[in-house]
Amino acid sequence: MSDSVHLSIKNLSKVYQDGKAALQGFNWDLSNGVYGLLGPNGAGKSTFLEMLSLNLMPSSGKIFWEGRDIQKKPRVFRRIIGYLPQNYGFYKELKAGQMLGYLGRLSGLHGKNLKRRMEEVLEIVGLSDVRKRKIKGFSGGMLQRLVIAQSLIHSPRLLVVDEPTTGLDPGERVAFRNLLFDLGRTCIVLLSTHIVKDVEFSCHQMTVLYGGVQHFTGLPVDFINRVTGRVFEEKIPFQNLESFSKKHRVISIQESGEDVDTRFIVLPGENEIKRAHPVKANLEDAYVDFIREKEEEEEEV
Repeated sequence: MSDSVHLSIKNLSKVYQDGKAALQGFNWDLSNGVYGLLGPNGAGKSTFLEMLSLNLMPSSGKIFWEGRDIQKKPRVFRRIIGYLPQNYGFYKELKAGQMLGYLGRLSGLHGKNLKRRMEEVLEIVGLSDVRKRKIKGFSGGMLQRLVIAQSLIHSPRLLVVDEPTTGLDPGERVAFRNLLFDLGRTCIVLLSTHIVKDVEFSCHQMTVLYGGVQHFTGLPVDFINRVTGRVFEEKIPFQNLESFSKKHRVISIQESGEDVDTRFIVLPGENEIKRAHPVKANLEDAYVDFIREKEEEEEEV
């Protein structure tokens, strides 16, 4: 098996019978690593994942795995893809090892091969020591690791991860992102999310969808450049917050006595910055600016 794998999406579109275009002309080339698919609800993320998982036929365009159209040999493609859904129904009375063994047998593994692979994935996700503990006693982070284990049991070369950190505490979220980064060394990890920090801290490339249209594909740092030099922080009186928010794209606020510490973005060319001081832009700044811009464009139509 080659150490490097390749997924190519070519001009992929999905138009429903009512004429709604859920995805239009989507193109992306991926090899080993972690890739972020970022966009609000209704952006087209789920539609793309459904087509990638062979649960939905595209209206046009193709998906190629190692140069082969996945629609022509779907059974072959299903053997190399692992899917990590938002919600997964485990039998809570079973022990972690029992559940994983059951799922491994459903994936076609048996005997020594199943036992060896179970040991490998439990070690990868850090659950070896709790394999004999009932699932009902697992924390949210432990459950998420078990979900990863089931998605890895058949040694996938493509791992699709859908909104993985919802409900996790900050420590569990960081550990999960680190795990995805490690997995990206040997396969393609596709992370679909609306949580910007998950993309910023774990993905080396990203795509932004909005309204079924692909608006950006590239390095997170290049997307951040859209707001470089336009992000500021300023302490303002609480009573001025409403009027201030009408003038600027406010990213975050934090109460500070009778004042409010405000992080905001100014529009290109705007120079009316009095007591504010510039700060280093991050991906959340750029993403919020992008979403606000698109919403304002829709309001003008």
